[in-house]
Amino acid sequence: MLSNRRINKIMNLLRQIINEAADRFNFRTPFLNIKQLKVKRTDVEPFTLDEVRLILSSIRPDFKSYYTVRFFTGMRTGEVDGLKWKYVDFEKRLILVRETIVLGEDEYTKNDSSQRDIQMSNVVYDALKAQEKVTKDQSEYVFCTRNWTVLDNKNVTTRVWYPLLRYLDLKPRRAYQTRHTAATLWLAAGENPEWIAKQMGHTTTEMLFRVYSRFVPNMTRQDGSAFERLLMQSGTTNQSAEDVTS
Repeated sequence: MLSNRRINKIMNLLRQIINEAADRFNFRTPFLNIKQLKVKRTDVEPFTLDEVRLILSSIRPDFKSYYTVRFFTGMRTGEVDGLKWKYVDFEKRLILVRETIVLGEDEYTKNDSSQRDIQMSNVVYDALKAQEKVTKDQSEYVFCTRNWTVLDNKNVTTRVWYPLLRYLDLKPRRAYQTRHTAATLWLAAGENPEWIAKQMGHTTTEMLFRVYSRFVPNMTRQDGSAFERLLMQSGTTNQSAEDVTS
């Protein structure tokens, strides 16, 4: 049974084809009053840093680098599965997101903004260096099967991801939550929101504040304590209100 999200994608493709035909041959498009099906919003349920450490210390050795990259780059599933060695720049410490995998085939990324350069943290650099020794001379893909072919995400999720969460007694969550985890960890660390948005492939910071702010204490606090600390550090707390504002 197809999900509403999948049906909408299929219908959008048909809509484009029919609308193009309608324009060319001057007839009324039958899609005029057809609306998209409602898609249930997926909850954002990022992992805590302690949970990330637990997962990475318990994961199968052959998938440790894979999930390290997922947790600390915010890459989408298709982007990390489709990552090729030619897009890994160790000298500049950059991951060049230029392609994605869709149903086992290389394709253009989700949109233009998804074309981006992700800066490698030390942990990501080390993970990719370790992976280089395993697959660099065997496959064009950074992460691949034992037969050196592209990963089957459904197979990885079924045989590696969910069994590990059950073993660790962690709440079952889609592996896509690794992307959300990266965003919340960056925000919690105080990284510049504009930098985070670029790392994630977002055109603006709007989504960061709309989706992730509730997971970051210092972004949701509304008691004015941060401003109080600023005044204290600058030595203005003992001055009168007139002195501070004059």
